[in-house]
Order: sequence, then structure tokens, then C-alpha cells
Amino acid sequence: MSELPDRPPPEPNAPARRFGAPAAASIPRMETVRVTAPDLARRAAIARSQRRLVVATGAFVLLFLALAAKLTDATILQPMRPGEALVATDVPKLPPRSSPFANSPAALPLMGHTHRAPIIDRNGEILAISVPMATAYADPRQIADAKHAAAKLATVLPGLDVAAMTARLASNKAFVYVARDITPEQEIRINDLGIPGVAFRETEVRRYPLGRFAVQTIGHTDRAGHGDMGLEAYFDKRLTTDPKPLRLSLDVRVQAVVRDELERAVEEFKPIGAAGIVMNVETGEVLASVSLPDYNANNFDAATAAERYNRAAQGAYEPGSILKLVTLSTALDDGLIHPWDQFDAAHPIHVGGFTITDFEGKHRWLWLPEVLVYSSNLGASHIALTEGAQRQRAWLARFGLLDRVPIQLPEAGLPMVQSARAWGPATVMTVGFGEGITEPPMQLVRDVAAIVNGGTLRAATLLALQPGAEVAGSTVIKPETSATMRAMMRLVVASGTGEAANVPGYFVGGKTGTAAKVGANGYRQHVNVSAFICAFPMNAPKYVVYIMLDAPHGDKSTGFFSTAGEVAAPAAGKVIARIAPMLGLLPVTGDPAKAIEAELAMPLQPPPPAGVAPDVIPFQAAAPNGSTVPPPPQVQPQTRRGAPAGGKRRADAAGAVHSVALR
Repeated sequence: MSELPDRPPPEPNAPARRFGAPAAASIPRMETVRVTAPDLARRAAIARSQRRLVVATGAFVLLFLALAAKLTDATILQPMRPGEALVATDVPKLPPRSSPFANSPAALPLMGHTHRAPIIDRNGEILAISVPMATAYADPRQIADAKHAAAKLATVLPGLDVAAMTARLASNKAFVYVARDITPEQEIRINDLGIPGVAFRETEVRRYPLGRFAVQTIGHTDRAGHGDMGLEAYFDKRLTTDPKPLRLSLDVRVQAVVRDELERAVEEFKPIGAAGIVMNVETGEVLASVSLPDYNANNFDAATAAERYNRAAQGAYEPGSILKLVTLSTALDDGLIHPWDQFDAAHPIHVGGFTITDFEGKHRWLWLPEVLVYSSNLGASHIALTEGAQRQRAWLARFGLLDRVPIQLPEAGLPMVQSARAWGPATVMTVGFGEGITEPPMQLVRDVAAIVNGGTLRAATLLALQPGAEVAGSTVIKPETSATMRAMMRLVVASGTGEAANVPGYFVGGKTGTAAKVGANGYRQHVNVSAFICAFPMNAPKYVVYIMLDAPHGDKSTGFFSTAGEVAAPAAGKVIARIAPMLGLLPVTGDPAKAIEAELAMPLQPPPPAGVAPDVIPFQAAAPNGSTVPPPPQVQPQTRRGAPAGGKRRADAAGAVHSVALR
């Protein structure tokens, strides 16, 4: 028994009481405790805080449990295969692998590889990017069992020719390729095979996310990672020394629209090729450059020569009546002709054994606006003769038509022109209406941009410029000449050969150009290059659009004509209707539209200013045989009605083709 602590004994007569209960004499008097409303509120707040703390603690516990479960699943239960979660921009650069023959001449191309900057469009869309890859190579002298090594490599590299690889690994060479352009995952798996003598080098593969987008313009890189065509070649040094993206003037949206409409025209009219261009008239920036047929840039080796050919900047074609814009604007600027002057379009011109005529001509004297609207070769020939050979060549040089297209492409085309010694009257006249000279489409686009923008010729550029940047250029014609040309170009679309390109609210002005193709024995019968060039809006031009089809075939919808007004102008109108809103231009309607039309209005047969007698130009040079050209008959003013677009050639009695009636 344990001892109890000492306590005093109970008193003899003390009343019995329950242990722990207070004696009666010691019970205190009960007092009332008052609990106020603030005390209750405070106690309630403390209780709420305690409950919230419990809930938050529980939530954190659950969160950490979920995180622990996820980590357990990702690292132990279901580990992710190497490289599955990586994208191109996240893949770290792989360090160079050590190798006893790393400094051998065969390995130097691999070691010299540098990163290549991306190419983006004006809005930041990626057009070209380098994807980190690796190249596996080996020293066969370090491999004891070539057959076994090749079999192991085949487990990682699908499609590997085991027999060929065995032979390569069994050779006495110091360096052989095992595989090019392998992924980081494949590199890890090959490395894990533990094959002696196999090493790796970091490389890159150029990829083009948009496939066919402006493929001939952007270009391509070779196996060593250097540009070998297009912008990739032109800016090769810039792309390999500056990691910042190269920002182009091209607009993915505009390019897609042009290609779509051009592809529709190709599908309908079956040409052998086509081109489309959109340019900013104030800066020379090219927003779209399409050449068909094209190819997928990621499959360059499968592309044909025709698909790699850049018809927009590299090809050279007779411009046809598009060149009449240059002929008329230069003669106007020199003061040699005026809008109220008349030109003989009633009589064919016989020169040097050739005959120049108009297809379905008016067979009368034409006022200057009519020469352009009805696309008269005869009128253009007379105008060209007023300039003469020397002045005409000087103007062509001033417009850059005798030089290579100034644009950032190694393939930029050269024109084909007659030598100065051979530049006789026949050449003067035929060049006046766009025959006997070939020009790349990009050159024509920049020239028309100068004609409509007030007279400033600028280089075409594929690089995006800063908004508001001033672009240097040379003045080729006066602003007032430009205004006159805009009014006449508006007439061509409003009531002439380019009516199919009219888009309400955008005041399109332009010019058709249909030129016969040259074959081995001269001009080919019924084979044309049909092009249409236009600008919009003509009251304040912003953009030039060019559409060209090479050797199209007319169908029932065109009356089987393959002329520019029938096959190219409609596509240009569709392009404008689609891209104008994208570029922030909305159609003008109602009274403002009427006011703009009135501002651009020019009569087909404008009267001379008060007190000025109109010039009637019979040109002795137009009749080399010494005969005179009859004076113009008295013609009553008349409003133009749409005449069918032409393009057929005229032959003499012996059937020899003498000239092409261009539209």
C-alpha cells in the first residue's frame, strides 16, 4: 500500500460532506455577469476567423497532396519521355560532344554552324524559323562490331538502311555520317545506346510554318544553313549575325487573298503561270508577291524549276498596253500633248514591212482620254513618235525600265530592250504601246505607283518600314501630270477595258495589257500574256494591284477571249474588295462618293481651254512611204460605250503576222 500524503484529521463532530464539494460556510454568493453586444460581436468574429483558418489549412493540405501525387505520377508512375514537352524555342542548345576527330576537316562544317534569325511578316507572323536539331556522326575505327552497332541504331532511326550503315561503320574512314537532322529526343536515345565512336553536333533545320506562303520570295537555305535563293540569300549575313527577327513588308492576310484569287483564275483559265503583286504607292513596300505555280517550302527538293521561278520579280514579259501609261504620262509631262489633242486612229500605220492596227478600233480620230480608254495602238504610236527615239529612251531610263528591278532579291529580273543603234521608228512605235520590250512585273508596279502617287519613283522593298517613315525617291513626272493620269485611269475602269475591276466605293483606276507571246518563229497565234494593273482609291491612291496570267485560255464566260479585261481584271477587282477593309479602307458611298467621282471626272472628248486651239497631229512619220495622213473628220462628241476587249493579231493577204493589237 502506498503512503498517502499527510493531511489534517477531520474534526470530531464535523458533518460529513462529499469530497470536493465546498463546505456550506465557504460557498460564495452568486453574482450576475453582463455580456454586452460588442463582446458578442467580438466573440463571433473570433469564431469566424477560426473556422476560416481551418478551411484555409485544409485547402493548402489538399493542394500539397495533389502536387505530391502529380509529381509522383510524372516522375515514378508515368515518367514523360525525353523531349515530349519541349517546343522548338524551349530546346536548350546542346553542348558540343567531345570526339578524338572533332577537329578533322570533315567535321568542320558541322562545327561552324550558327543560329539563323527568324523571318516574320509585317504583323509578326513567323514565316521562317530555325529548329534546333542534331547530326550524329561516327569514327568507324572505334567501332568493333559494325553490324551490331547498325542494328542498335535502327531501333532509334526508323527507315535506316541497316546494310548500308553496316558498310559505312565498317570502313576505315575517320568520319562518316550516321544521321542528319535528328531530334533532341533521338539524340538522347542514340547516346543511351552507348555505341563507341558515335558523337553529335548541334545543327538547325530551317522550317517555313506557312508552307507555300511567298515561297519564291522568302527563298531557301542549303544543307550548310546558308541562303541560296530569295530573301534567305540576299540577307544571309544579316540572318546569321543578328538574332533579331527580319521583319518583312509582306502581309500574311493580303498575300493569302492574292494567292487565293489568283489560284481561282488559274483554275478557270488554265495558264502556264501567274503572278500577283500588291504595293504601297507611298513607300514602295510590297504587301504581297505571288507566283504560281509554287511549292511547299518545307519540301524544296521536290519542287520543279517552274515552281521555283519567281514570275513576279524574276520573269520578264511584254507589258502590252500597260506601257501606254508611261507613254502618255511622259508626253504629257513634256508638254508635247494635251488631253484635248486628237490622234489618228482611223488609218493603219505601215512601217518597216509591219502594219500597226487597233483591234475593233473606232476608225476615227481619238481624243487623248479615248486613246487610253479604248487602248488604241495607233494613238499610242503617234504619241510615241512625238517623243522620238532619244527622248523615249531617256524616259524609259528615268522610270528604271532599262535596269534591273531595285528590290532585295538576287533573282530580280532584267528587262530586254533593243540597243540604242537599233532604236528606229518601228521600235519607237511598238514600245509606245508595249511591244518589243520585256519588263519584270515588279518594275511595272513601281512605275505605276509613281504615276499615281504624284510623280515620285521609289525602289520596291520587301522590308517593313516604320510607320510614317519618309522614303527617298526621284521625281519623274509633275503632280499635275499625275492628277491627269489618275483621271484617265479612272475612266478605263469606269467605262473602258477594265470595267470588270470596278469596286463600288473604292474608285479604282487602271489599265489592261494584253501582249502576244513570242515563239521560235515570231509572235504566237492566240497566245497572250494578259495583265491588269490598277490603283485605289484614285482620289488619294494608297495601293497598286497587279494581276498577270501567262497564256490563259478563254472560256464561255469570256466569249472565249483571253484578253486582260476578261481574265485578269475580274481577279484584281476581287482582290481589292477583300483586302481594302483589311488595310483600313472602307468604301465611300452616298454624297461623298458622288463628290469624289466629280473630282475625278474627265470627259472622253475634253474641249480645249478657252482661247486654246486643239492640236491635230497628222505626223508625217506615220507614213514612211511619203503619203500624208488625212486630216481628222468632224466627229460629234460621243459617250464611250463598252467595246469588247481585243487581242487578236492582224495578218496581211499572205497571212504573215505583222502586229499585235494590244489592250
